[in-house]
Amino acid sequence: MVRAKLVKIGNSRGIRLAKPLLEVAGLADEVEIEAAPGVLTIRPSAHPRAGWAEAASSLVPEGLLDEMSATQFDDEEWSW
Repeated sequence: MVRAKLVKIGNSRGIRLAKPLLEVAGLADEVEIEAAPGVLTIRPSAHPRAGWAEAASSLVPEGLLDEMSATQFDDEEWSW
């Protein structure tokens, strides 16, 4: 357990967290803070797309929904 003092920062109050404490908690530049009576919970910020690449790599492609069909672009504007 570590003791810290709340310091005045403008109209707000802040707390300084020691580097070793941040490292043990795995906290970086952005955090989420949740308040309850007498308790503040600080967590690492959840990245909105965390784990998407791994999840997508485990999917097995089932093919296209519709068969491929030529468009006007394919017929007139595109050349190989």
